[in-house]
Amino acid sequence: MRQFYVYMVECSDSSFYTGVTNNLDERIRQHNAGLNKNSYTYLRRPVKLMWFEPFTNPEGAFKIEKQLKGWSRRKKIALINEDFDKLVKFSKNYTQNKSSTSSD
Repeated sequence: MRQFYVYMVECSDSSFYTGVTNNLDERIRQHNAGLNKNSYTYLRRPVKLMWFEPFTNPEGAFKIEKQLKGWSRRKKIALINEDFDKLVKFSKNYTQNKSSTSSD
């Protein structure tokens, strides 16, 4: 069965990029090689893999990718750090937690 990966990389400007691929090692290599001048990561190289999750269903992978792209930076950091308490906290009410910093 074919494997798909939702992944998150940290760019040289400290921003995050989230994507889906069926070959994680090759995709990270492509990001760092700068093959597409129009891509988000092109001017933000090098990138560093911070998190990934395997999927056997491409539709499920794309659904999670879209969900993660809508998350706040601090929520992404909580996921990367596997800090599930903060992940839950930041998911409950974004407007109440807005003034918190990513170092919470």
